[in-house]
Amino acid sequence: MAADPTEAAIAELAAWQRPLRAQFPIIQAQPDLVYLDSAATSQKPQAVLDAVHTYLTTSNANAGRGSYPWANTTTAMVEEARDRIRRFLGDPEPERSSVHFTSGATEGLRTVARDWLPALLADGDEIVVPFADHEANLSPWLEARELLARQGVRITVRELPYQASSGDYDPAALAALTGPRTRFVAATHVHHVHGVDMNVHRIREVVGPEVPICLDAAQSIGHLPLSADELDVDFVVFSGHKTLALPGTGAVWARERRGPAFRPGGWDGTPNTAGIASLTAALDWLDAAGTDRIERWTTALTARLTDGLSRLPAYDVIGCRASLAADSQVQRRCSLVTFRHREIPPHELGFILFSHGFMVRSDGHCQAGAGVKDASVRVSLHVYNTPEEVEGLLTALANLQ
Repeated sequence: MAADPTEAAIAELAAWQRPLRAQFPIIQAQPDLVYLDSAATSQKPQAVLDAVHTYLTTSNANAGRGSYPWANTTTAMVEEARDRIRRFLGDPEPERSSVHFTSGATEGLRTVARDWLPALLADGDEIVVPFADHEANLSPWLEARELLARQGVRITVRELPYQASSGDYDPAALAALTGPRTRFVAATHVHHVHGVDMNVHRIREVVGPEVPICLDAAQSIGHLPLSADELDVDFVVFSGHKTLALPGTGAVWARERRGPAFRPGGWDGTPNTAGIASLTAALDWLDAAGTDRIERWTTALTARLTDGLSRLPAYDVIGCRASLAADSQVQRRCSLVTFRHREIPPHELGFILFSHGFMVRSDGHCQAGAGVKDASVRVSLHVYNTPEEVEGLLTALANLQ
């Protein structure tokens, strides 16, 4: 009998994962608690904490606003962070692209929608955006439509179609609704509820070489390798706090290849310099750990979790049903699993699980169009989680049947 690929990956990577887990102080300090909410915010390794402490205690100053050594060091640090992001994303033309720092992915997407998109569009143009991903990747594009309407420019916002069976985007349906007036597409790399890679490369194949694509990478940066060149997207937007860095930090990488130049409007105020220092350190840490191995580890853990849940009749896993078994050959979930108990409401289940030491998210997960009836429990994993934690969670869930 062939070896189980899930268990083979866990066995192969266990010795690699243990010393990495030990580098997260909050995880080590509270061994009786299991953190399973990394899709909301990730924990921070010691190297990131040290980088912030070193910056704040040796060269803290404003960037671009002084000629003394601390200010010069900070200015250089911010510019190096831009280059670091380019390298992390595999930027094929770093001399041509730009990187703009934001407070997170939400502000980043809104900046693209507010300050860049209107100049691309004319009356009668169409854009395609997701209506069932994170609210942050829908509302900015609808706001842009209203802004343009006040200026007398009428555009059509079309819904990016999904495949009912798998939850990722439907390229055949997309081809049917796009045409010569399609000017822009917004997409998500990894869905924050279904946990699937949305196969964004298929969007480029459908819309052709000239249509700009903006990618929400909030749930993929730090979890799996991301090549902006291979995906052939024009914007990559992500938040630092989900990437092992501090809250209040994010970035927009713009390829500057299709459409007008990306120049955020307004005065360029004081950046979150401590957050930027943390982001550089986080990307260094992720590169050293290897995002390919992080992906294999977390995918194996989520496969073990979905396999266990599929054996518990009281639970329904959200998303592709064909990928639940540990030996499934269907595309696996990327680090997160969302489910419901058939009788216990999600919020109540979240409280019950915390009473057993498991910290999960239980609500609508900021999914666009979701209401109270759509609430569910989401378990999201990172490199610091273990097979023992997954098994402990499954035991607790089994006891609630």
